[in-house]
Amino acid sequence: MEINSKRTQQQVRNFERTLQEYQFKEPFSRFLTQFYKNNKQMGSSDRRMNSRFCYNYFRLGKAFINLTVVERLTIAEYLCEENSGVVSIFKNEWVNTNHSPINEKIENVRQEYGDFLEEVFPFPIDLSASIDKNHFIISHFIQPNLYIRIKKGMEDKVKKILLKNEVPFEELSSQALSLPNGTKLQQIKSIDGDYEVQDWSSQQCLSGIEIKPRSSWWDCCAASGGKSLLLLDKEPNIKLLVSDVRLSILRNLDERFEKAGVKTYYRKKILDLSNSVQHIMAEEKFDGILLDAPCSGSGTWGRTPEMISKFKSEEILKYSSLQKNIAKNVIPYLKPGKTLVYITCSVFAAENEEIASYISNELGLELVSQHSIIGYDKKADSMFVAEFIKI
Repeated sequence: MEINSKRTQQQVRNFERTLQEYQFKEPFSRFLTQFYKNNKQMGSSDRRMNSRFCYNYFRLGKAFINLTVVERLTIAEYLCEENSGVVSIFKNEWVNTNHSPINEKIENVRQEYGDFLEEVFPFPIDLSASIDKNHFIISHFIQPNLYIRIKKGMEDKVKKILLKNEVPFEELSSQALSLPNGTKLQQIKSIDGDYEVQDWSSQQCLSGIEIKPRSSWWDCCAASGGKSLLLLDKEPNIKLLVSDVRLSILRNLDERFEKAGVKTYYRKKILDLSNSVQHIMAEEKFDGILLDAPCSGSGTWGRTPEMISKFKSEEILKYSSLQKNIAKNVIPYLKPGKTLVYITCSVFAAENEEIASYISNELGLELVSQHSIIGYDKKADSMFVAEFIKI
């Protein structure tokens, strides 16, 4: 690959300026959207390279913080890419091993700079026991895939249109497809509403959960409604209540439901579940509750690697305390003998197994099953799911 040294160095300067302006006050993807609006002189190829540099740089987490920004970027590009102008210019002796397996690249970096993996993800002691520490950390150097879930009945249509448009995909099940990250599905208008962008692990979180027709379900931390849509895809004939802490969140859910063509009638409530909601919920009772709890999101940091640098270990206990409060405040509205599904996109034991123990030992529910959904070997997120029955 021929390297344009002058252009690559200009792209590195763009990258440095982007980092200087980013203050970690919002998701980096949102910041980039505004940054590019303010810097319209950057062409599309320069924007793509700038985004790549930034995300690769964040993938180093808290490793090599004593090095210069360019040195860190060079290491990141070497670990994350097979071809890099940055490596060619600033660390040419690594070029011949650009295509080596990731473990060999890690060893090359380690020989020169020392051990660094546990600084990439500096919370290994907090991981759930089911998480393979090294495999999980190394996965952060690999960009996750784009996953979609096709609506029931639309499988053949969507796959045929993707093939017609020469969009590569891997079929994981009749409804689940894996696509290269960055695939512009929104440009294919003929399949709008026929699929949901939903990570592979998220698609698995209701596997094995019985959802009976005409049963009543409460998605109590519904956010934009991804788990509710999964629930309705499994069984559309249910009575559904969705709630979250802000009206703006539920408006986003409404838009997503409308785009998905949801026909099921559903109710909405604005609820702050960190406190008792008896004055609002009164005599409500449900056959099933989905508690997709607010969490660190640590199982998704492969998609949002900027979070690794920002996160502090003390935040884990804050989330754990919030999760306990929410569980305590929703369980009174579950009918005896019925199901609570506790879900996080975290890999931390304090948010997962320890909360499952709390729900079982302190709140009196029977634990049916619990498991981590391992996504780091599939270029996907990692999650945790526990199913309980109210005694």
